[in-house]
Amino acid sequence: MIDRLTGVEDRFLEVEKLLSDPDIIQDRRAYQKYSREHADLNKIVTVYRKYKKTLIELDQSMELLKDKDPDIKEMARDEVEALTLKKDNLETDLKKLLLPKDPNDDKNVIIEIRAGTGGEEAGLFVSDLFRMYNKYAEFKDWKVEVLSHHPTGIGGLKEIIAMIHGKGAYSCLKYESGIHRVQRVPETETQGRIHTSAVTVAVLPEAEEVEIHIDPGEIRVDVFRSTGPGGQSVNTTDSAVRITHLPTGIVVTCQDEKSQLKNKNKGMKVLRARILDRVTREQDEKRSQERKTQIGDGDRSGRIRTYNFPQGRVTDHRIGLTLYKLENILQGEINDIIEALITYYQTQALQNAEPAEVH
Repeated sequence: MIDRLTGVEDRFLEVEKLLSDPDIIQDRRAYQKYSREHADLNKIVTVYRKYKKTLIELDQSMELLKDKDPDIKEMARDEVEALTLKKDNLETDLKKLLLPKDPNDDKNVIIEIRAGTGGEEAGLFVSDLFRMYNKYAEFKDWKVEVLSHHPTGIGGLKEIIAMIHGKGAYSCLKYESGIHRVQRVPETETQGRIHTSAVTVAVLPEAEEVEIHIDPGEIRVDVFRSTGPGGQSVNTTDSAVRITHLPTGIVVTCQDEKSQLKNKNKGMKVLRARILDRVTREQDEKRSQERKTQIGDGDRSGRIRTYNFPQGRVTDHRIGLTLYKLENILQGEINDIIEALITYYQTQALQNAEPAEVH
């Protein structure tokens, strides 16, 4: 690990020199590229330098343990204990920083929320979850753009697809994919019985055109009139768009905009994300379990979280985390859950990584 860190520091110094090169400064693309690399390397180098300084201080304190003065030896023992703890924590931080980075982590995301079992109650919970993610995005200063939605008659949603624009959006939300279960008494329930409904959430990294090239000859675009509640233009023009990707059979429908072109552009964003998601999953399936650094982030087949209204409880079943602040969580205060998930999966990745000796 030390060899890798030394190499990172050498590259950091090299990039610093490049950023002061007049030719690089004048080349906007090159300058932005090296600036991003410098910022990424700086995170590692800053911790590495603290680590090296701590090792020096620890060696000095170990020498003081040999002193004949009992007061100095006592002081040195305290220093050794504190510095050893600091060293261990910095080693853990460095191992995390050296883990292979998910190339999608900094990307915008497309989030798809759909009603599952539970009828109208599931549709209402789709609205609740979208509001939760929307509030969380506000807290993170991210922008939310609704790409498509299909409302129900009582204020719920059959499904909603939205783009969340913000650096690091995927790194925070990628573990939200899965089945979210809600337990509560529906407003229509006259006998006070608790019903259980389910909603599925899919989080996909945005795919740029350069990443996923779609041949125009491989898609079929059908236009039709929008359906459901809407403005004056709804049901009067063929503005809704259905895009079918013929090689994969993936179908995307978009009807939120009055403009057929805008609906097509939004639909293509969703289509690219779904194709990238499928390609990524196929690649993951070919890799051995030992080489995977993210565990469970795409498993949508199982229940991942339960929202229990009578008890005011939210439980994430993957990590055994239970919080009794359901109302706060539905208001977007989900950072505790997200941080716990990130820590859990980083720990899993560290355990699966090859052990590195630190001297």
